[in-house]
Amino acid sequence: MARTIETKMTQEDSAIESSLRPQNLKSYIGQAAIKESLDIAISAAKGRGDALDHVLLYGPPGLGKTTLAGIISNEMGTHIRITSGPAIEKPAEMAAILNSLQEGDLLFVDEIHRLNRQVEEVLYPAMEDFCIDVIIGKDSSSSSRSVRLSLPHFTLIGATTRAGLLTAPLRDRFGLIYRMEFYSVEELTQILMNSARLLRVDVDLGGAKEMARRSRGTPRIANRILKRVRDYAQVRYDGRISLEVAVEALDLMDVDRLGLDHADRNLLATIIEKFDGGPVGLDTIAAAIGEDPGTVEDVLEPYLLKNGLLMRTPKGRVVTESARIHLGL
Repeated sequence: MARTIETKMTQEDSAIESSLRPQNLKSYIGQAAIKESLDIAISAAKGRGDALDHVLLYGPPGLGKTTLAGIISNEMGTHIRITSGPAIEKPAEMAAILNSLQEGDLLFVDEIHRLNRQVEEVLYPAMEDFCIDVIIGKDSSSSSRSVRLSLPHFTLIGATTRAGLLTAPLRDRFGLIYRMEFYSVEELTQILMNSARLLRVDVDLGGAKEMARRSRGTPRIANRILKRVRDYAQVRYDGRISLEVAVEALDLMDVDRLGLDHADRNLLATIIEKFDGGPVGLDTIAAAIGEDPGTVEDVLEPYLLKNGLLMRTPKGRVVTESARIHLGL
């Protein structure tokens, strides 16, 4: 159950998350520095009657990259086209998407680090000069030639959990680059109180703070925890989420006081018990716990690193004394 909280979304979860997303910068909680910078950039672009510069958002999953893309679209008063890196397999597909955009439109590409190189190269002239090069006449009866087509001025918003995998030519073409940070308990508490109001859930401040504390600094997880604790309060109690109810529900869900679930604790315990606390390599850890290396690096590790439970060293991952104390090992 705890694993589901962290990495997977049901259709109901997705619908709830969409309904809880803020629609403008004013109602967006957290990421204060990014909000301020975006507010200035958006106001300046609108004042000039120009498209916003290209935006790159990176950081762990669930921190609001897609939400921010939607907010930028609303604030600019333009349409947004949403796609993802793995969904675009051929350069012609990217060219068709770019050619369908209108003046000032936004193109949001999630997991942009997973674009293949041929598709990525289509973006270079599109982002820099607002044009694309189309090859025509490749059959045997005529020589091939390149035709340059003009594009409307648009804004590309790229989102990625692995900024290090972006090529330098692509990364350098983004004018606004933001790292999404984990949220504080206070920010998550505010988000949960707002979400509870929208979902018509009766939550007191103590219950909201306890859920926020165990949400791994991530709004997406906080909102899913709220839904599950709501169900627990409805079935076992009178529907009100108090501190006591939140603690009982989260303990049942196997989410501990630091927000660690079974997968997190298994990773730390495996390094301690099988590899004497480290250092140990990523692939070895992944094989030992039966997880994909990408899941370990993108989903499990960021929160453990942030809380000082795990360290990355040149020789591999090392469990800290804080993790040993937390696990009682």
